[in-house]
Amino acid sequence: MRWLVFVALAGIGALVVTLGFAVYSVPTVLVPDRGGVFREGVAGAPQFLHPVWCQNDFGVDSDLCALVHRGLMRFDKNGRVVPDLAESWSLIDGRIHQFRLKPNLFWHDGRPITADDAYFTFTTLQDPSLVDIPGLSGLWRNVTVEKLDDRTIQMTLPQPFAPFIDLMTVGLLPQHIYRDVPAKELLTKPLVANPIGSGPMRIARILPDAVRLEPSPFGGGPTPYILAMEFYSFPDYASMLAAFDEQRIDALSTILPTDVRRMAERDDIQLFSSIDSSYENILLNLNNPNVPFFQDQNVRQALLYAIDREKLIAEALAGQGVVAHSLLSPNHWAFHEDVKTYPFDPARAQSLLDEAGWVDANGDGVREKDGRPLAFILLVKDDLRHQAIGARLASDWAQIGVRASLQPVTFSGLVTDFLAPRAFEAALTDWKQVGDPDPFPQWHSSQIDATGQNYTGWQNAEADQLMETARQNADEAERKALYARFQEIFAEELPALPLFHPLYTYGVSTRVNNVQVGALNTPSERFATFPTWYIDSRRVPVSQAPQAPPTPPGAAP
Repeated sequence: MRWLVFVALAGIGALVVTLGFAVYSVPTVLVPDRGGVFREGVAGAPQFLHPVWCQNDFGVDSDLCALVHRGLMRFDKNGRVVPDLAESWSLIDGRIHQFRLKPNLFWHDGRPITADDAYFTFTTLQDPSLVDIPGLSGLWRNVTVEKLDDRTIQMTLPQPFAPFIDLMTVGLLPQHIYRDVPAKELLTKPLVANPIGSGPMRIARILPDAVRLEPSPFGGGPTPYILAMEFYSFPDYASMLAAFDEQRIDALSTILPTDVRRMAERDDIQLFSSIDSSYENILLNLNNPNVPFFQDQNVRQALLYAIDREKLIAEALAGQGVVAHSLLSPNHWAFHEDVKTYPFDPARAQSLLDEAGWVDANGDGVREKDGRPLAFILLVKDDLRHQAIGARLASDWAQIGVRASLQPVTFSGLVTDFLAPRAFEAALTDWKQVGDPDPFPQWHSSQIDATGQNYTGWQNAEADQLMETARQNADEAERKALYARFQEIFAEELPALPLFHPLYTYGVSTRVNNVQVGALNTPSERFATFPTWYIDSRRVPVSQAPQAPPTPPGAAP
């Protein structure tokens, strides 16, 4: 008996040694595993969580809506509108838009999404009680909305209008939740009582300083590795940065240009940058009698030649921007690169002013013509960044004999007190250009009156015709050609001076793996690849490791 026990123990010992050697000698790797919570810091708190208002917001509301709500269509990274909840989209006679929903779509509560929900959403936007909501009723007043069957919705316009398709990116509202809520109340109050959407993430909890999102079991897409996302609100950027340093959050929703270089030197954060769809420019009031020289194209071109935009970006934006040659981002599908450009050339600027008859006859450093000095007031927003940009501009212009006096104003004051009543000479402004490239609202001559946004008063008959034709044409190639010619005219005449497109920079802790952020149309698109991000991992033999980039569990083959 003792002999048998000895043999058994010896065998067990040999097996343990063999298995231990095998485990030790077999190479292993770390692979993604499900688990962990992703925590992002945002400056400010969400206000509405409402798909209609999120489209006009580029902060935390927009980020949350992009994850929680979905529309029939969505924007891609180049500003094109592509299907989202819609399986297909067809255009009949340039006026009739038909959308067919994908099958097996569900709200976060498991109820099916049908054409009734789309009909409810769009007819709610047409409700007569909404006439006092700026811009909303005008967009929808003349649209006929029809449900053709359980998966098909049709919108008929009185005439072709290509930018209409942008409106189809608004997130749908669930009829079974909101059908008894008056339209005025539904469209003006935050959706916090029943935050049901159809996006990949659902709202699990709303706290005074945080919102927790979890993957929707009905999202239809790949299941993320990470179990939840939490957005923490901070009163300001400095507080958010401090929370990251203390490892209370894993990501910074944005990093200021002045901090990018410093953050890039750290080994605990990953930075991702993309050209923003916005642009900074200087509006010139062509109809203000105090500054008649802005009507002279030579003067306008001289002002742009005189600006060292590369140096301005380096000094005022810490290098976080690219020189703008157009009103469209270089990433946009309608961007036209073959336009007249204005490299920094103060000699050329001075020559143009000489040709226009502006000379410094009295030697005071400012050019004059017919007793009028070449001087104007430049309005800038009252934050440090815009004042620094304004100071840089004034310095460059002083070198060619032009005096620009800075006047800081609040953002609301800039619009209501100066731009809208056309009571300005020149103004430093930022503009968002998301989605359709239609420049009609800002640059068509019909928009010069007090209700429009053509604040400069620019008029060009050919440009007007191009804008009118392009917004009635649904063919992308033809529209691109029309907008290319518009950009050429604009770059030649310069009713506004384009300065730069800022860079958007996103920061994520190295604790989070496989983060991928490419070109973005809006910052909220940074979460497009979230399902492949991971925090937890496990060790497996190399032979069992995926040969391709990690695919989230539950993803379709």
